[in-house]
Amino acid sequence: MHQFHYRGDRLYCEAVRLESLAKRFGTPLYVYSHRTLVNHFQKLGRAMAPVDHLICYAVKSNSNQSVLRTLANLGSGFDIVSEGELHRVIQAGGDPRKCVFAGAGKTAAEIEFALRQKVYCLNAESEPELERINRIAARRKTIAPVAVRVNPNVAVDTHAKITTGTYEDKFGIAFDLIEGVYARAAKLKHLRLRGVQMHIGSQITKTGPFENAVRKMLPLVRRLTERHGLEFFSIGGGLGILYQFALVSGPAQWWRSAAARGIITPAAYAARLLPLLKPLGLRILLEPGRFISGNSGVLITRVEYVKRTGRKNFVIVDAAMNDLIRPAFYDAYHEIVPLTRRRSRMMKADVVGGVCESGDFFCKDRLLPHVAEGDYLALMSAGAYGFVMASNYNSRALTAEVLVRDRQAALVRERQPLKEIWAGERIAPWLQ
Repeated sequence: MHQFHYRGDRLYCEAVRLESLAKRFGTPLYVYSHRTLVNHFQKLGRAMAPVDHLICYAVKSNSNQSVLRTLANLGSGFDIVSEGELHRVIQAGGDPRKCVFAGAGKTAAEIEFALRQKVYCLNAESEPELERINRIAARRKTIAPVAVRVNPNVAVDTHAKITTGTYEDKFGIAFDLIEGVYARAAKLKHLRLRGVQMHIGSQITKTGPFENAVRKMLPLVRRLTERHGLEFFSIGGGLGILYQFALVSGPAQWWRSAAARGIITPAAYAARLLPLLKPLGLRILLEPGRFISGNSGVLITRVEYVKRTGRKNFVIVDAAMNDLIRPAFYDAYHEIVPLTRRRSRMMKADVVGGVCESGDFFCKDRLLPHVAEGDYLALMSAGAYGFVMASNYNSRALTAEVLVRDRQAALVRERQPLKEIWAGERIAPWLQ
């Protein structure tokens, strides 16, 4: 669900009119709903309540400090993939002892820092990584808690760039090799085999792939637990969200709309997985990111020009691919709606940014309400993999971010001053 809705003809986030935020803070502007973040976290937690579980929010989906603090206050753990993300979690008040450190390329410095902070577990993705963790732990005279990421070789219906669970992907260790890996790791004196982990991909909108992967993993998990005394089974993240939908009036209608389209819900997810997971008697870890943050945010942009070429209409806005790269990178769909609805004819147009790339677009040949220079648009479902993937390409400043809670709105990231873009650069001495 989400907390973006029309009151009359004005688009609101919770109880705050979005146009007022655009005028107050400027555009492009990311706006997040506190209530949506809380609701999604709690709804998943309630669905999984019949088993001992820990939700580890995937920081890479949205790492704003206020987003992390919101979830830390709810008792969330965190799925991190870099030393920088661990620093962010700690700065936001998160508990490193509830952090799982994932990623295929952990450096020695990152492993060292994670052990100093006493993270819950390091999810290793290769035997050389296990050996490196063991060496670093030995040097520190400590025991490193580890799990191995299993690649279950389960194909899913998602974009090729976000599938992670087949043998064609760089992630994890092949299912058929895992028992040997655990046997060898058990001989490394400075490792504690704490659990086992899998993750099959992102933006998965059906329950079937999750059920298939868990069913495949169960016999392996039981054998590993009997031999090595494992404490947890991490089933990863990947729960998808609804990107293409009509704005509806409230949470109940939103969930019904999602269910009617066959989109995964916490209730459906739990109904399929809990009967499989409960008999294990292990703690279950989940690592959702997009499911919690995706529909919590929008990107507001201002129309700069409407360009008609005789064959095409282009709505040129002040946001661009450097602000939200998903359409250019993944051919991703984001619903685009006006902040103020008017009764007007529809127009077919491309919504594009000002970056000097033909790939700088948010949609192509889409039917949209007629817009004019100065109008504001909202790109929906931009709370995940939006700002976190932004860049300074074309020397464009990073946008501001705002968090809304009921009638309150707080600036949680200032718009980047242009001079900061090149603040760390230096002129070579021979060019002086």
